[in-house]
Amino acid sequence: MDASGESKPAPAVVKLKPIDASPSTFKDYGQVIEPSPDGKEFGPEDAQLDLCRGTPRFYVMHLHDRPLQFSVITHHASVTQCLGSVGGYTWYLGVAKPSLADANEINDGKGKQIVQSPIGHSYVPPTIEDVQVFRIAGSKFLKFNRGTWHAGPLFKSDTMDFYNLELSNTNVSFFTFPSSYSPEIVNFKSFIFFEVIDHTPHDFVEKNGIVFSIDE
Repeated sequence: MDASGESKPAPAVVKLKPIDASPSTFKDYGQVIEPSPDGKEFGPEDAQLDLCRGTPRFYVMHLHDRPLQFSVITHHASVTQCLGSVGGYTWYLGVAKPSLADANEINDGKGKQIVQSPIGHSYVPPTIEDVQVFRIAGSKFLKFNRGTWHAGPLFKSDTMDFYNLELSNTNVSFFTFPSSYSPEIVNFKSFIFFEVIDHTPHDFVEKNGIVFSIDE
């Protein structure tokens, strides 16, 4: 129900056929990095990383219950991100092209719907038509360009492990207290504010009334 007490209609389901991720099919969103011979020198087919805005963090995520459906898509404005499955198992990812914008464009009169993220940068919200789904299988990983919208990883099995390269504070949450904070009178609902460092979401149910389902 909404604030008026009326039930909201169920979101419409938009089905998307996945595309196999390859260097050519994924180029608008980032890179697909595949095995190369040992000793090969660095080149354009290697991951072109941007990790200069913080401390890199490379770790393994253990995920469970990530079915082939999503309604929220997210971007990171300060870092490229690399993601791959441990063991080369098949997984899926929803994406949309990066849409970071110059703050000076907000009132440029060109008709762009430019909004400001709570963390400070400006961007154009993704549309339903912008969203694509990829299938990733085998010994390869994805590098997302800075600002690439993504939803996932998603998979059919109950659990999967993924290696992830981002910054140490990309998805860190923290709490701040107002200047008037007193431990004797603190009200946790009123006095603590939740923040995320570099995580800007777009909710397609809230904004567009739809949910995406991977037709696989």
